[in-house]
Amino acid sequence: MHGLAFSLFLVIVALTLLITYFASKRTKTTSEFYTADSALTGWQNGWAIAGDYMSAASFLGIAGMIALTGFDGFFYSIGFLVAYLVVLYIVAEPLRNLGKYTMADMIAARFDDKKVRGVAALNTISISIFYMIAQLVGAGGLIKLLLGIDYVYAVLIVGILMTVYVVFGGMTATSWVQIVKAVLLMAGTFIISLIVFAKFDFSIVKMFNEVKTATPLGESFLNPGNKFKNPLDTISLNLALILGTAGLPHILIRFFTVKDAPTARKSVVYATWIIGLFYVMTIFLGFGAAAFVGYDKIVAANPAGNMAAPLLAEALGGDFLFAFVSAVAFATILAVVAGLVLSAASAFAHDFYNHIVRQGQATEKEQMLAARWASVGVAILSILLALFAQKMNVAFLVSLAFAVAASANLPIILLTIFWKRFNTAGAITGMLVGLISSLVLVAISPNVWAPEPGVAILVGEPIFKLANPGIVSIPLGFIAAVLGTLLSSKKQDDKKFDEILVKANTGIRDFTH
Repeated sequence: MHGLAFSLFLVIVALTLLITYFASKRTKTTSEFYTADSALTGWQNGWAIAGDYMSAASFLGIAGMIALTGFDGFFYSIGFLVAYLVVLYIVAEPLRNLGKYTMADMIAARFDDKKVRGVAALNTISISIFYMIAQLVGAGGLIKLLLGIDYVYAVLIVGILMTVYVVFGGMTATSWVQIVKAVLLMAGTFIISLIVFAKFDFSIVKMFNEVKTATPLGESFLNPGNKFKNPLDTISLNLALILGTAGLPHILIRFFTVKDAPTARKSVVYATWIIGLFYVMTIFLGFGAAAFVGYDKIVAANPAGNMAAPLLAEALGGDFLFAFVSAVAFATILAVVAGLVLSAASAFAHDFYNHIVRQGQATEKEQMLAARWASVGVAILSILLALFAQKMNVAFLVSLAFAVAASANLPIILLTIFWKRFNTAGAITGMLVGLISSLVLVAISPNVWAPEPGVAILVGEPIFKLANPGIVSIPLGFIAAVLGTLLSSKKQDDKKFDEILVKANTGIRDFTH
């Protein structure tokens, strides 16, 4: 089995490196590196967005969460999917019309201020690293289960590979790795779901009746409250999931890989259908794991349940399906972390290095070099942080990144587009308060502190009792942006807002008043 699994891993790695090799030949300019020269079609970008979104959290984390906690695990599927309505109706087109390479470009279209760009770049790098930790934790657990390689070495392997994709292939390689991986993941998930459904005689009623007795939770498996005992925690989680996607840097930069706003909207529609089908199938993955793998075996492989989907594949299809699903999950992680590294590297090289350090005078060659070195730095930092988060559920870790994104980025994106009075002081205040409050609340929450040893990272009583900070930090981000604007003596530029309004809604960049 190890030989088969290792062979499939090598095939996946070889395929992705081949894509990177061909992409590297087409990655000579900053536009090609950051946005694949805006050459992707609607369906290509839709699959790539879906690939970015169907991460280790979705495939490994949600399946495990549903298998262990029942209904509460499905909150993640619902939240992740509904979030795309916010992206589709509010963010996608204005972002594409106003931006060029990064989220900071979009905000700088209205506030041409170095401080605004610098703080936006800081947010992008922070959120990308937070999200990447989850992917690396999933990769480490997966390779440890499959090949018996120590967690530390497994994380290092993934870290090195993701850096290679970005440094040499840029956005072109990252996009095509995402597309290939999304197709493979949908195929693998569909096969497992079909087998699970067949085991229950293609009857939804029979499936629900049987899983009632399949876990130690018994009848309560299908009821809410198994994981989130506090209703505020449930609301906080769902707020973070639904609003967070519209602030995730690696999702936002995908809208710059298409030629115009209508294509950006089309790509979101494609992505929503693909992701919707996938999240419906997470029910079969979770219920199947609960019924055919068993609670004890899932927890023995990984206490957070991250290995439920591969173990289900083994129980249903033997060694080959186990190896195939694990290899696809590995490709999933590689592709997503490459996108995250790229978003963080773009923020550093384009926003910080070019616009702040070099006053917008950096040459193409200097920007490319800065982006590549930034990719290496981001990868190293993420690897070091991932070594401390081994025991956390990856879907849960990602939900924390969503909370940071919803608190620090979303208020600024919305107010930049829709509030006439909004100014530079409000933008900076909102971004910093959203970022700092969400990170501080996570640091003093039950994720980091627990009274018993081995449950969390540190031993002690948590000061902030909720597992997800969204319900507090998201309103704080909005309030800080509004107060920063109202208390500032800086006048808003009405003419600039009118110009932004036209650009955001029409895509016209050059016009006279």
